[in-house]
Amino acid sequence: MKNRIEITVETEYQAEQSRDGEYVFSYHICIQNKGEHAARLLSRKWLITDADGNITEVQGEGVIGQQPVIEPQQEHRYSSFSVLKTKVGCMQGSYQMRSEDGVQFEAEIPMFTLAVAGVLN
Repeated sequence: MKNRIEITVETEYQAEQSRDGEYVFSYHICIQNKGEHAARLLSRKWLITDADGNITEVQGEGVIGQQPVIEPQQEHRYSSFSVLKTKVGCMQGSYQMRSEDGVQFEAEIPMFTLAVAGVLN
């Protein structure tokens, strides 16, 4: 497959930045290009869901102010954060990408959980 992007995520609860009713979670993304062509990350779309079922949609250009080009067999890493009103939630989404041959495609970001330590056993 020409355009093969694999995305992995690690999360961390940020107790020191959280306050009552606002729970801050950092997430660390690794985007690996396992395809045959370089690909530029153009934009992102996130669906953030809290434990009460409230969904927030976030869209924007690039990631943390960048539109990185990821060469074949290379990776791009970045960290960001999300604030929830509940102790548990999840995120999922996609990156809109364009390969060096001009083909636009979507790379799915698999759903991952945000949870205060000890809330989920």
